[in-house]
Amino acid sequence: MKFLKSHFALSRSQQNGIFILVLLIIILQVFLLLDFFPESKSESIDQSEIESFQKKLDSVNRIEVGKRDTIYPFNPNYLTDFKGYQLGMKVSEIDQLLEYRAKGKWVNSIQEFQKITGISDTLLNKIGPSLRFPEWTQKAKSSTIVKPNKSSEIIFSDINSATAEDFKRINGIGDVLSQRIVKYRLSLGGFLSTSQLQDVYGLSPEVIERIKERFQIQSRPDIKIKNINSITVTELAEIPYFSYQIAKEIISYRNLHEHIGSFEELIKIDGFPADKIDRIKLYLALE
Repeated sequence: MKFLKSHFALSRSQQNGIFILVLLIIILQVFLLLDFFPESKSESIDQSEIESFQKKLDSVNRIEVGKRDTIYPFNPNYLTDFKGYQLGMKVSEIDQLLEYRAKGKWVNSIQEFQKITGISDTLLNKIGPSLRFPEWTQKAKSSTIVKPNKSSEIIFSDINSATAEDFKRINGIGDVLSQRIVKYRLSLGGFLSTSQLQDVYGLSPEVIERIKERFQIQSRPDIKIKNINSITVTELAEIPYFSYQIAKEIISYRNLHEHIGSFEELIKIDGFPADKIDRIKLYLALE
């Protein structure tokens, strides 16, 4: 016992050193356990969550790609900025189409759509099959135009002297429409152009074309074209297509800008009938 005691007898400083060493070993072990195992567990959880999220993301992407690739049929005459952007059109191409429509003109074919917008052949091939145009434009294209020979010349009647009975001879016009055409003609003081038939409620484009095949402007009404830059509010309100309120807005715009340089400027005015600008030009001039 004395032998063993002599070997294991330690001084106070030695005992303290051993105690500190053991304490450091225990602290290091605890640190490693707390740091290593939770990390491996976290990595395992994160990996499974990532795989699950990736599967969901791939599924959503497949759905979205399918939606983007599907172009539903639409009429390009009603194309919006957002729709054009979705189709891959440039801002300048969309603007050219919108400016063309603002003039009251219609796009009636795929070729005309490309000519106006200037889109590439690649984009046209992509969206072309989805373009839809008014039915009457397609019927006009499919119909065969036969030039009359001398023995079958068409004799036109004067649209400004035709009676309701005369109009009823046109296929598609009955008692109501024939009377409506005559009343509208009286409100105008006489047609200045057959394009004004578009403003007769109930007349379809096909029926209007049939009227043009039988009637022409042979006696023009005595209507003086007035200068839009000198006309008064009262005179402007008397012109077809303008209410007194719109007439006041136009005169206010003219006074504010001191001059109206083009009819297209008037489109900026709220309530201005931009779709009838071609008929409005029959009564007004820019000087």
